[in-house]
Amino acid sequence: MADRNWHAGSTILISVQAVVCLACTAAPARAVALSDQFASSGHVGRLDPGVIWEALIAGVAVSAFLAAIVLWIHSALRRAKRAQLRRNAFVSSAMNNLNQGVVMTDAQRRIIFCNDRYIEIYGLSRSDLWADMTGYDLLKLRRDRGVLGVSDDEFYEKAASHNGLITELPDGRAILVKYYVLPNGGSVATHLDVSEQRRLSRQLASTKQFLETVLDNVPACVAAKNIEDGRYIFANSAYERFWGFSRDYVVGKNARELFAPASAATIEATDRAALEATDGQFRNQFEVERGGTQRMVASIRIVVRNESNQPEFLLLVFEDITDRRSLSQELESTKKFLELVVDNIPVALIVEQVKDGRYLLANRSAETILNRRREEATGLTASDIFNAKEAKLIIARDEAAIKKRGMITEEHPISTKDGLRLFLTRRATVLNDSGEPQYLIKTHEDVTDRRQTESRMAHMAYHDGLTDLPNRAAFLQALTQMIEACEGTGEEFAVLCVDLDGLKEVNDVFGHALGDKLLIEVAQRLQDAARGGVVARLSGDEFGLIIDGKQPDAGLALAQQLGHALAQEFQIDGRAVRAGVTTGMSIFPHNGADAASLLANAGAALFRAKQKSRGSISLYQPEMDQQIRDRRVLHQDLSKAIKNGELSLAFQPQGIAGHSVAETEIIGFEALARWQHPVRGQVSPAEFIPIAEESGLIVEMGEWILREVCREAASWPKPLQVAVNLSPAQFMHGDVVGLVHSILLETGLAPGRLELEITEGVLIEDFDRGLALLRRLKALGVRISMDDFGSGYSSLSYLQAFPFDKIKIDRTFVMNLGRNPQSAAIVRAVIELGHGLEMSIIAEGVETIEQLAFLAREGCDGVQGYLLGRPKPIEQYAGLIGRAETMELALKTG
Repeated sequence: MADRNWHAGSTILISVQAVVCLACTAAPARAVALSDQFASSGHVGRLDPGVIWEALIAGVAVSAFLAAIVLWIHSALRRAKRAQLRRNAFVSSAMNNLNQGVVMTDAQRRIIFCNDRYIEIYGLSRSDLWADMTGYDLLKLRRDRGVLGVSDDEFYEKAASHNGLITELPDGRAILVKYYVLPNGGSVATHLDVSEQRRLSRQLASTKQFLETVLDNVPACVAAKNIEDGRYIFANSAYERFWGFSRDYVVGKNARELFAPASAATIEATDRAALEATDGQFRNQFEVERGGTQRMVASIRIVVRNESNQPEFLLLVFEDITDRRSLSQELESTKKFLELVVDNIPVALIVEQVKDGRYLLANRSAETILNRRREEATGLTASDIFNAKEAKLIIARDEAAIKKRGMITEEHPISTKDGLRLFLTRRATVLNDSGEPQYLIKTHEDVTDRRQTESRMAHMAYHDGLTDLPNRAAFLQALTQMIEACEGTGEEFAVLCVDLDGLKEVNDVFGHALGDKLLIEVAQRLQDAARGGVVARLSGDEFGLIIDGKQPDAGLALAQQLGHALAQEFQIDGRAVRAGVTTGMSIFPHNGADAASLLANAGAALFRAKQKSRGSISLYQPEMDQQIRDRRVLHQDLSKAIKNGELSLAFQPQGIAGHSVAETEIIGFEALARWQHPVRGQVSPAEFIPIAEESGLIVEMGEWILREVCREAASWPKPLQVAVNLSPAQFMHGDVVGLVHSILLETGLAPGRLELEITEGVLIEDFDRGLALLRRLKALGVRISMDDFGSGYSSLSYLQAFPFDKIKIDRTFVMNLGRNPQSAAIVRAVIELGHGLEMSIIAEGVETIEQLAFLAREGCDGVQGYLLGRPKPIEQYAGLIGRAETMELALKTG
C-alpha cells in the first residue's frame, strides 16, 4: 500500500513541474512576440526604453513568482510523500508486531498485506509468498505444509462465523481464525494463538467440574445465594435430596418461592443473622417443614466477600439432625441401661485413675471385695480400702499392668466377708489421646466354685466315679512312668489284671445298688492288700495292680494275698455277700516293653485263668497269643456279618427327667448295634465293637448303622429324636461330614432329629481336625453330644472349645446315687457345669425310682436306662413312635 501511494505522489509532482516549465517558457515567448509585433509595426522605436525594461523586469518577476510557486508546491508534495511513507512504515511496523496474524486481500482476493506474525504462526517465510498471490493460494500452501486440515469452503464458512474457526496445528497449538469482508469487497483475516486460553479454559472447566463433583458428594446440604436479592445460585445433590427439588428448579428463586411461609421466615431470619455477624459466620439449629413433617437442621452460614471486601453471596451448609437427636436421646437411654447392666453383672468392675490411683467407678458386685458400698469407695485408693499387706500387693500388680499397657490376667485370693475367696482378676490399661495411661479397668471374678469343680472334674478324668480308684487312663499313665523308671536298670515289676468273680450274680440277685457297694468294698480291700502299690479300676469288674520286687514271686504273693483278702465275706446292708478274684499277670520286661503290651498280656493271662477256673492265678505265656488269633477269627466273622446282614439295631428310650416313670416323657431313642452270630449266637457289643474299632471295620459298620437308623427314624409318625454313636475311627478315616450329609438327603430325615454321640477320643486323637469336623457337622443342623462324660479324660477345654448340645453322664456315677455322697456331688457338679455352658444333660444307667427322682430334683434334662426301657427292636416300641396309633386309625377308617 505504501508503494502505491508513493507512485501517486510522483505523478502529481511531474505534472506540476510541467506546468511551471510551460509557464516560464510562455512568458519570454510572449515578450518576443510582442516585441516582434511592435517591431513590425514600426512602433519599437517609439517605445520608451524604460517601459520596455519595466516590462522585462515584470516578466522576470512573474516568472520568478511562478517558479517560487512551483518550488513551494514541489516541496509540499515531497513533505506529503515523506509523511505518507512514515505513516505506511508505522502501520506496517504496528501490524507486524501484533500478537495475531493478519492477512488482507482486495476485491479480487489478491493478498495486499500479510504480517510477520502470520508467517511465524504457520512456519512460513516471506520467500514463500509471491506477487498477485490470492487467498486460495495461501490456503493451499498451508495445506501442503500440513498446517491446515479443512477445505477452502469450510475455512471461509467457519472463519466468517461468530465463533470463528479453531485450527489444531501438529505441534498441539490451537489457532483462532476470524474472517471479515470489507465494504470495498476486500477482506481481513486475523489468526490468534489461543492454546494457552484453551488450556486455561479446560483447566477451569475441569476445576469447576471437580468442585461441583466434590460438593455433590458432600453428605451435607450446600447452597449459595445472592445477598442482593436472596436468590439461590447453587445447590448440591444433598440439598436436592433433602428438599426434593432439582437444582434447576431452585436456582433463581428465593426462600419464599420455595418453602412454606414459616420455614421461609426462619431461613430469612437466619440469613440476616449471618449478615449481621461480626465474623461473617452464624451457626444455629432450627426447624423447617418438609413434606408435611417437621425436620430439625443444624446450619452454618458464611458471608463470602469479593476482592473489594464487599459481601457478594451467602454460602450455607446444613444437615438434617432429626434422627441424630432421636439417637442422642436413645443414647442417653442406652447409657442409663448400660449403667444398670454394669451394676448388675456378676463380675466386680472397678475403674481406677492412673495418676493418683483413686477409684472412679465401682459396680455393685465390687462391694464384695471392697467390703463397703460402692459410693463410699469412689475417690479412695487401695491403701484407703485394704490392709497394708493386701494394698501393697494390689498396688504392685496395678503398676505392673500400667507399665505393660495391655491386659494382665491372674488369679489370687482376696479376703471378703465370706472368707478368703479365689478371684480371677483382669487388668486393662486405657490410654489417652497422647498414648499415656489414663485409666486402669479391673474386673474381679469369683472362681472359687469353678476351680473346685474343675478340680473335681480333673479328679474324675483319672479316677473311677464309683470306687474313686484311678481309672484305666491313669493306670496306663502310671504303668508308663514305671517302665521309664525301671528301663535299663535290670529291675522287674508285675502287672496284675484282677477280675471280680460273682459280681454279675450279686447284681442279678440283690440288684446293682448292692453290687456297686460291693465294688466299693472290694476296692478298699485291694488297696489295703497292695500296701501302697498302684490299684486301678479298669472296667466294670476288672482291676489292675502294679507290684515291684523280684518277679514272679512278688506278683504271685500279692495275687494270693488278694485272693485271701477277698475270700472273706462282705457285710453289705445286712446281707452276707461273697466274692472271689481271678488273676492274670505279666512281668516287665519279659512280657512287654510298653504299657499297652504289658496290660494286654496280663489280660490274656486273665483270660486263660478264667478258662482254667475261677479264683486261679495265671502267668502270661507266649502260647496265650491264641487269644489274639481268636480275635482275628472274630474279626473275619464280623467282616462277613456286615456284608451278610447279620447286624441289627436295638433302640433304647430317652426321656425328660420326671419324678416318676409316668411323668417321664419319651423324647427319643439311642440306636445300638447288635450281632447275631450264626454259630456263637448273640455277641456282646463290648466284644465286637473294640475289634471293629481296632481293625477299622467300624467305618463300614458305622456307615451301615447311620444309614439304617436315619431310614428307620424318617419313617416314624412321631418326629422323635434318634441318637447314634460315632467312633473316633470314623473321624480319622473317610469323610464323616459328607457321609452324614448324603445320608440325611437320601433318607429325608430332618437334621434336627439326628443326634451324634462322640467320646473325647475324637478330640484326643487330633484336636484341631476333630474340632473342625464337629463344627462342620453342627453346621448341617444335627445335634452333637459328648458320651460317657467323666469316664475318661473329659477335659473341660473340650467343652470350652466346642458348643456341645448335650453331655451324657456315665452310668458309673448314676449307679451310686443315694449311696455315695461323692457320686451325688459329681453328678450335681456336672449338671451345674452343663447348664452354665448352656448344654443339656442326660444321665445314663438310670435303673431305680430314687435315681430318677434325684436327677429330676437336680434339674437333669434327660434320662436313659433300664427303668425306662431296655434296648429292643423298634417294633416293640411301636406305640411310642406312633405306629400303633396309626395302625389303629387305619383300621377304624378302613
